[in-house]
Amino acid sequence: MGIQTWTFIIVGITFALYIGIAIWSRAGSTKEFYVAGGGVSPLANGLATAADWMSAASFLGMAGIIAFSGYDGSVYLMGWTGGYVLLALLLAPYLRKFGKFTVPDFIGDRYYSNIARTVAVIAALFVSFTYVAGQMRGVGVVFSRFLDVEVNTGVYIGMTVVLFYAFLGGMKGITYTQVAQYCVLIFAFMVPAIFISILATGNPIPQLGFGSAGEDGVYLLDKLDGLMTDLGFTAYTDGSKSMTDVFFITAALMLGTAGLPHVIIRFFTVPKVKDARQSAGYALLFIAILYTTAPAIAVFARTNLMETVEDTPYSEIPAWFTKWEDTGLIAWSDKNNDGKIQYLPGSAIEGKKPLFVEGKGTSGERLISNASASANELYVDRDITVLANPEIANLPNWVIALVAAGGLAAALSTAAGLLLVISTSISHDLIKKQFAKDISDKRELLIARLSAVLAVIVAGYFGINPPGFVASVVALAFGLAASSFFPAIVMGIFSKRMNREGAISGMIAGLGITTYYIARFKLGWIGDPETNTPENWWFGISPEGFGTVGMLVNFAVALLISRFTAAPPDSVQQIVEDIRIPSGAGEAMNH
Repeated sequence: MGIQTWTFIIVGITFALYIGIAIWSRAGSTKEFYVAGGGVSPLANGLATAADWMSAASFLGMAGIIAFSGYDGSVYLMGWTGGYVLLALLLAPYLRKFGKFTVPDFIGDRYYSNIARTVAVIAALFVSFTYVAGQMRGVGVVFSRFLDVEVNTGVYIGMTVVLFYAFLGGMKGITYTQVAQYCVLIFAFMVPAIFISILATGNPIPQLGFGSAGEDGVYLLDKLDGLMTDLGFTAYTDGSKSMTDVFFITAALMLGTAGLPHVIIRFFTVPKVKDARQSAGYALLFIAILYTTAPAIAVFARTNLMETVEDTPYSEIPAWFTKWEDTGLIAWSDKNNDGKIQYLPGSAIEGKKPLFVEGKGTSGERLISNASASANELYVDRDITVLANPEIANLPNWVIALVAAGGLAAALSTAAGLLLVISTSISHDLIKKQFAKDISDKRELLIARLSAVLAVIVAGYFGINPPGFVASVVALAFGLAASSFFPAIVMGIFSKRMNREGAISGMIAGLGITTYYIARFKLGWIGDPETNTPENWWFGISPEGFGTVGMLVNFAVALLISRFTAAPPDSVQQIVEDIRIPSGAGEAMNH
């Protein structure tokens, strides 16, 4: 059977499974909609947390960034895995003992202020919408290739599916759907990795294979270094980023992880604080399987790509290339008119993506109107690395289709968690807690579902008009989370002296300066485009790493303001004392 037939079968089966689970586990109350009734087992919650955590950025984008950035891409591995450890050990058990539904709920009650709650809601919406843009982009990329539809059409299909089970089941439906999605995505990620590792090095363990020698006796990393330096690229195992930027990006990803509302909320779904710790341990194990494999896939993909396309006549190019070319996610411009693909340093195009025009070139290639002046003739969208890798390696069609199903599972699982954060922020933290405190449970549930509909529409727009590649877009969300939530949560747990004035001022300052920096240097919405260049970055820090600066600003402002304003009430200080007391930690506090 062909790739498309296999894709329809495997994706169809997985989608039917997700929808069936959503119907079976539909929410009947706000508690089930927000935190799955608080009765999820640690193992199931660990699986669901791993699926929630491993988004399209992890499944599609991370290996792509490592493949094209080499050593510099390691910041994503260090930041995201280190951040999860930080979250599991430092924050999750205490937040679970506090016993609230959402992060804004914790901040609003801990800082005894609806203003603090509102600022936290705004921050949650900023983070979630930025993050979900990457997921919808991932869905569009998968559908565009494997179902032969436009990227935008793929986004619409993904919106429909995720809305169905988020609208119907809330956190209860999402939790059990994510358990199934983790099984799909990890199987889809590992099968081709094992296949390619065996083909390339004879070693069935990808984590060992990419550091092994092939049949020619040359170590794979040495071979890739040689391929790249021969063509004028920096050696794959050498970094080009400054140590300062590497540190700040890694810290932003770590601290942003510990402040991500859609991950934190998962720890409210288990019955006890002990269960929160156990589920965090399970999740870390399940996450490590994918994260330790991603560097291997990156090396396999970059090596296979360079060996396949470099100096190859377009007339002899494999079928996978032209299939991806039809999606607009890969492009070739014959700048020297020799009919061969020249893959060299520099951007092949002007702008973020190729602009195709009607007609074919003399070699049969799709013509683009925005070819750059550089000698490089090949444009490759980084987000196709994992998806195209099995095709490049000529694996069986069912494996290629399986990877498509895994990519969709990763994107949809995280998108659902983010949409739930958005809907609960609006229905619970804004309407229930501030504007309509006497609203009935049934009415609140309806508002939560309508909020999810609105969130899907906005998320779809960002998926169609993303500000960058999947992983880089998601990195911005982590920076926003680091600069807003992390200091407020940490000081809320460990500082009895931190008051509402300090927390509010810190969140506004941290989120404000980080948003400004991203809007200026990443999106180009502010300032002169001629000065919004890497040469003018503050302290040499990239937009992806500036969340660390925002976090430091948040801490500094919060601590300063709190010292010159009144201490929190005794009742609030007692709450802070209580959530840090080990005795009785086996039972969740009920509020």
